[in-house]
Amino acid sequence: MILVTGGAGFIGSNFVIDWVAESNEPLINLDKLTYAGNLQNLAEIQDDSRHIFVQGDIGDKKLIAELLEQHKPRAVVNFAAESHVDRSITGPDDFIQTNIVGTFNLLEAVRAYWSALADREKADFRFLHVSTDEVYGSLKPDAPAFTENHPYEPNSPYSASKAASDHLVRAYHHTYGLPVLTTNCSNNYGPYHFPEKLIPLMIVNALAGRPLPVYGDGMQIRDWLFVKDHCSAIRRVLQAGKLGETYNVGGWNEKANIDIVRTVCRLLDEQKPRADGKSYSEQITYVTDRPGHDRRYAIDASKIERELGWKPAETFETGIRKTIDWYLTHGDWVANVQSGSYREWVETNYGNRK
Repeated sequence: MILVTGGAGFIGSNFVIDWVAESNEPLINLDKLTYAGNLQNLAEIQDDSRHIFVQGDIGDKKLIAELLEQHKPRAVVNFAAESHVDRSITGPDDFIQTNIVGTFNLLEAVRAYWSALADREKADFRFLHVSTDEVYGSLKPDAPAFTENHPYEPNSPYSASKAASDHLVRAYHHTYGLPVLTTNCSNNYGPYHFPEKLIPLMIVNALAGRPLPVYGDGMQIRDWLFVKDHCSAIRRVLQAGKLGETYNVGGWNEKANIDIVRTVCRLLDEQKPRADGKSYSEQITYVTDRPGHDRRYAIDASKIERELGWKPAETFETGIRKTIDWYLTHGDWVANVQSGSYREWVETNYGNRK
């Protein structure tokens, strides 16, 4: 059995669903169910006995200790995090509490559990921490992509909090011997992506006839990774990763935000044309850039391919089509996540940008 934290969020729920499909090994899924955690993401496995859901916080050391003692997992995979840069700018407190203090409390509970295991179980145990390429900061246009040895230069409260959590995980390995693994991924996209992030926000707004807000000149570059590929990489690192090592996980797809938005518009033009026959691209609206917006991220994922034999199965072209197909056929999910609080957030974040 394994313990997954944050398994009702975007990446976590995709990982849990794929784990149940790929493995007979059961898992405990711990999620606080904040705005981005959604049990509807897990509807297809809600009756599967291999999936045990527990609502709770990684900062609750007593709860974590009880779950570890009761279920005796061989591994912990930590997805639990506040992850939206814009939200971290307007309200950094939650990011400090969850990403730093929460990770610390989780590590403390796991260290106590691991220390008491028998030698064989202790040797087999793994703590896999899922992180982001944003900890590395911003790249110049012609700079080499981030490798695992790139210095940390976080530029937002979100990336700073994730950098801190990465450092804690590293420290627990070097100080206490905790058998850890860390992955730093590029921008994910795919099913169950909460529509505050670029791709689902563009899809949802386009279909609703609303403006498609693009920050600044839209030339911020990101590497894009289909979420199912990310999940397969995590399974591979958990299976064969070297203790104490970091593995960058990317899709080898560097694209400017404006090109992503235009691609979404083009595919929606094909699959669900506007009633007036015009292109969705007419809804593109350039808005004031966010503070401290990193210009470029790029992941060099050659280490995980070289050492563990993993590489992404999807190109951006195949992955984005699958993503748009999913949103077009899951209107109920989209409608349900757009609650009053979501609408208030979108208005707060975009309403005053010109």
